[in-house]
Amino acid sequence: MCDHHDGPALDRRALLLSGAGVATYAATAGPSPAAAARQRRTRQPAVLSFSGHFDGVATPDWHYLPVRVPRGVREIHVAYSYDKRDTGAGFSVNVIDIGMFDPSGHDLGNAAGFRGWSGGARTEFRIARGSATPGYLPGPITPGVWHVVLGPVAIVPPGVDWRVTVTLTFGPPEPAFEPRPAPRAVAGTTSGWYRGDLHLHTVHSDGRWTQPELLAAARAAGLDFIGSSEHNTSSASLSWGEHVPEDFLVINGEEVTTRAGHWQAMGLPAGAWIDWRFRPADDQLGHFTERVRSLGGLAIANHPWVPIPSTKWDFGYAYPHMDAVEIWNGPWTPDDQTGVEHWHALLVSGRFVPVVGNSDSHHAGQTVGRAQTVVRAASLSSGAVVAGLKGGHSWLAESSAVDLELSAAVDGRTAECGDRLGAGPADVASVRLVVSGAPGCLLQVRGPAAVLGGALTDAAGRGVVEVAVPVATAAFVRAEVRRPGPAPVVNPLEGAPAAPMVAMTNPIFLT
Repeated sequence: MCDHHDGPALDRRALLLSGAGVATYAATAGPSPAAAARQRRTRQPAVLSFSGHFDGVATPDWHYLPVRVPRGVREIHVAYSYDKRDTGAGFSVNVIDIGMFDPSGHDLGNAAGFRGWSGGARTEFRIARGSATPGYLPGPITPGVWHVVLGPVAIVPPGVDWRVTVTLTFGPPEPAFEPRPAPRAVAGTTSGWYRGDLHLHTVHSDGRWTQPELLAAARAAGLDFIGSSEHNTSSASLSWGEHVPEDFLVINGEEVTTRAGHWQAMGLPAGAWIDWRFRPADDQLGHFTERVRSLGGLAIANHPWVPIPSTKWDFGYAYPHMDAVEIWNGPWTPDDQTGVEHWHALLVSGRFVPVVGNSDSHHAGQTVGRAQTVVRAASLSSGAVVAGLKGGHSWLAESSAVDLELSAAVDGRTAECGDRLGAGPADVASVRLVVSGAPGCLLQVRGPAAVLGGALTDAAGRGVVEVAVPVATAAFVRAEVRRPGPAPVVNPLEGAPAAPMVAMTNPIFLT
């Protein structure tokens, strides 16, 4: 059930149809022409109020509150309130997300109409020509019908009441906003291995990092690049250029936060936006991932095995339409282990989706660069890093203290992570794994069916595994480095498969 309330001088034509917590406005709410003219003249704000109840029974994912914005509005301010319930299990219920679209439209994929999103991270926001609340896009306050979008999440009985207040302030517009995107390449860089963390959040979505703070943390973690990955908004990409040093790379992206799992649209041009308002039954995932690739980016399934409703991956564990999968998210946990085991089974079946590792850091209590991805790229540039990640030319580590080299050779040819060696079934490949910066760890070279070679690092943290692999018995090899804990490892070929990961690689394909 929902209601609409307006002030004394506002248009009262709004008609409400309701049922099962669903609200549909048959007409828009806003000042009448006479009231708008008076408010432009007197600078008196217009205030609109909406209220209602979501009971979770057959409630659609998205609800649109239409607001007619007259000529002369300088700023739109939106505030809302509701009672969110913390479950104590790492997620909340009775959550209502919020965002906004302008008169260009709010149909699926309409990037022209998108003006911002804050999910459940804020209780209010403002939009003006020259500035906006982080997560929202500054720009012209175009006269016409705007829409506040509400997104109820995990509504449980007896449901939740909500109230939205929209304030239209009249006056001359602010000076135009001037975007300051980050450069897409670091000048003078050449081919090499570069360290990065692609999954990070600032105040532009639900993080507490400011952009300068996050850059400082990334530099302190020994990273060469980061990915900007705010939930469902492109606003941060318009201001990274104000803060990024000349020798550091920020790759623009978005964490596309659907109701059936999260995925990363990484490598986008500044300002590009990808819609999230679909579920598997809508058959839209392929459409939007192709949109990302057409813009020069890649799609990464995020934290697919995390046991949280609407956050875990429900689009299929063969990762359809994905270019990579975030197999390691933050400190190593059982859901990461489950992901690695499933990913290995996919490799054995012939399905290769490159893996990445990221921190998903939102604040200083979550270490930036734990985990991180080390990628072989032709230069330190958005396009080259994207190409390296798509090819699986990368390995993962818990920190920049860890270094790793994995190679396979036959007949004078050498291959690294993501490469194809091109060996024949009668060949024997020489596989070599070298690790440093990982004291007390177990090193293993793994094939499709078994551990092929193993060793322990010395007191300085260095270890080497060299093994001859008959190609007929192993179509690929990959490496893992784990910290087994207090119990000594007697046989490195058996190891401790549930021990925390310290580093791991994408495969080298021998055949």
